[in-house]
Amino acid sequence: HPQYTGPHAALIAAGHTVGTVLCRAEDEFALHPEEVPTEADLVVVGNPTNPTGVLHPASALRRLLRPGRVVLVDEAFLDAVPGEPETLAGEELPGLLVSRSLTKHWSIPGIRAGYLLGDAAVLAEAARLQIPWSVSAPALAAMLSCSDERALAESECRARQLVIWREVLTAGLTARAVAFVAGVAPFVLARVGRGVHAALRDNGIAVRRADTFPGLDDSWVRIAVRPPELTDRLLSTLDRVLG
Repeated sequence: HPQYTGPHAALIAAGHTVGTVLCRAEDEFALHPEEVPTEADLVVVGNPTNPTGVLHPASALRRLLRPGRVVLVDEAFLDAVPGEPETLAGEELPGLLVSRSLTKHWSIPGIRAGYLLGDAAVLAEAARLQIPWSVSAPALAAMLSCSDERALAESECRARQLVIWREVLTAGLTARAVAFVAGVAPFVLARVGRGVHAALRDNGIAVRRADTFPGLDDSWVRIAVRPPELTDRLLSTLDRVLG
């Protein structure tokens, strides 16, 4: 943490003991594998992580692997990064699972579809527990549409466009002395100060509150990377809010 809390909540609901290893703002929320307790038999890491946007080195993720442990790397946002660097999707290592999304990059409302890759033995166990008809017909249609050659080319084009849009956003934050994390995801984690999230909302600007992520407080928000005209509106509103 801080990262998406879905796996954490699901494991607790299933009766498991869950611990957290907090990445720290002072070193840009970097992952330090040696801080994960040796007794952990399941480790979940987002790459890039939501909401920090940090892309962890594949070499660091491999260091998490050990006998008797499953390492689940969530690469849901990696197709929004040109070339998908640091991916482990093509590797077959004991205990490694990689989850990928086929629809997040396309913002298809109401449909979430993805897949698992990795250790064949762990995948077989997951398949054994999978409920029948767990994927809807609309999700199947979306998966086919999002994975053909035309979609792959468009996905890379969109990823390159996001890089340009992110630079506009981060340049604007820098000009206003707003601290942010130098990530690669289609969002930016910024420390705008307490009360700013609500003030932006009151002015018609929606950003994601971040205090629901372990390790963050209400001085942080996650800002979606959007076209420059929308970013300019956000920054103008931020000027009024920050005074």
